[in-house]
Amino acid sequence: MSIEKYDLVILGSGPAGFSAAMRAIDFNKSVCLIEAKHLGGTGIINGALTSKTMWELSRDFSIASSVKRGYRASGLNVNYKQVQKTIIQAAKQKQLQMLSQIETYSQPNKESGNITLKNGWGKFIDSHTVEITSGSKTEQVHGENFIIATGSRPRQIPEVVIDQERIIDSEGIMGLKEFPERMIILGSGIIGCEFATIFSNYNQTEVHLLDRQHKVIPYEDDDLSSFVSKNLENNGVNIHHTANLRTIRKRPDCLEVVLDYQDGHSKVLEVDVALVAIGRIPNLDNIGLENVGIKTTDRGYLDINEVCATDNFKSCNIFAAGDISGHAQLYSVGELQGRYIVETLYGNLEYPLDYSNMSTLMFFKPEVAAVGLNEKACRKNKIPYRVATYSNSLVNRAVAMRAVDGFIKIIVSDDGEDRILGMRAAGPQASTLITSIAYQITQKGTLKDIRQNVHPHPSISEGVQECLRVFEEKSIYKPKAFPDLIKLKSWKPEV
Repeated sequence: MSIEKYDLVILGSGPAGFSAAMRAIDFNKSVCLIEAKHLGGTGIINGALTSKTMWELSRDFSIASSVKRGYRASGLNVNYKQVQKTIIQAAKQKQLQMLSQIETYSQPNKESGNITLKNGWGKFIDSHTVEITSGSKTEQVHGENFIIATGSRPRQIPEVVIDQERIIDSEGIMGLKEFPERMIILGSGIIGCEFATIFSNYNQTEVHLLDRQHKVIPYEDDDLSSFVSKNLENNGVNIHHTANLRTIRKRPDCLEVVLDYQDGHSKVLEVDVALVAIGRIPNLDNIGLENVGIKTTDRGYLDINEVCATDNFKSCNIFAAGDISGHAQLYSVGELQGRYIVETLYGNLEYPLDYSNMSTLMFFKPEVAAVGLNEKACRKNKIPYRVATYSNSLVNRAVAMRAVDGFIKIIVSDDGEDRILGMRAAGPQASTLITSIAYQITQKGTLKDIRQNVHPHPSISEGVQECLRVFEEKSIYKPKAFPDLIKLKSWKPEV
């Protein structure tokens, strides 16, 4: 049996795998892209695209149903199946775009590389051979280099069986037949809070959120955690702080959820659906790592070096990218790593990989964006800093949008250099605001570098401009007049 040979074989078609495949085409390489489930991986199905589509739809519904804007929509209703249909349409649109590009480059030619998509489960036989299993059929492909980009799956709670009917994880959301009347979300990180926002936005479900600690999003500063928590509660979410799950009992007509609180009391809730959202674990089972001498870390991830190789680059032809790499499980990180590996193999690297400045978007109500260090990180690393906070209620565009619930928070070093260290933004267009500050952090920018930028009026970004002016006591609106809306403080480690 003849074995097909490729320059690059990639396991997984998510953001890491697909971006790597397309970058390899730029270098005129032959690529085999192997996908066991859905083209695009979790980046498209049961993940980033589907959940954010659902969030966008829920936000639209929440705005349409508001009675505080001078109008009232009549006959407004929502159907879960129709919502599902719209979400699937979005996912299919993106998958068809990916397929169209794959087909465009499926035939070898002299001007560019080519790509072959194979559906099935890939498993290493040796360092140059992968076996692909699809149903009862198997085949082998030979590769000069490999990228493992198999992604991740939802983490489970011991002794809680996911049936994807009444006890579900994020992969079961699309399987619901209707909006549940009552739901508990187990986990108060980004994923849990996003789904709490989505279902409470539709106002069809009584939403409970289990928070084992005192505040949601506990790794962020207290002001941001409190902001998110307050807005969830204002949106109708019942947050159970300092509570641990003892058990879930299945009854014929409901689930009985037993919670134990830190102060010693317990509570029993009746819900229709329990959503487990406690993070994700890497997909590394049954891909033949033992056949190529690759071991996982204590946390179950692959240990990669500065160029994402699983061993010394000069003697290694197997690389890893995305959620399995042990770095932040972000779409942007996977995409960055996938492209970087290909440039390592076939191009000239212009800069090293840098994970210190990855922007994060949190799809709450309102949306939240983060980049760089927060106050907790500065204090942990004993970095002296100054921090300014500016409320959206003073930004004309936000006032005009009637969307004043939010703020901009910027941190700079307090060492005489005024380096931009981090930013948190909450409110409309937060995802756009974060980009300019992310660039300044990457370029090691300072207040001096960006203070002369003039922002258009009226725009949300004027809030960034004013927040920067607060550091130099030059803002148009003054902290003395609005002490609850404009704040400036500093911190230095004790000597």
